[in-house]
Amino acid sequence: MKITYDPDADASYIQLVDEIAEGGVSESIHSIMTPKKRGEILLDFDAEGRLLGVEILNARDVLPEEVMQRASIIGHTS
Repeated sequence: MKITYDPDADASYIQLVDEIAEGGVSESIHSIMTPKKRGEILLDFDAEGRLLGVEILNARDVLPEEVMQRASIIGHTS
């Protein structure tokens, strides 16, 4: 499992498998709102319906601090 965080987008991705090949995501489920509408969750699945990863928007408001601390920072341009 790998956790990344993009501070510019305030988005985190929790990758559940070692690698997701180009085109490996066959279907995504979008717009799952978190309780109190603090963020949004998107689920990525492969062609067999196995969950590959979870994207969290407004990650700072949704994820526990211990998860945020484990995330690798990506995409920061400041």
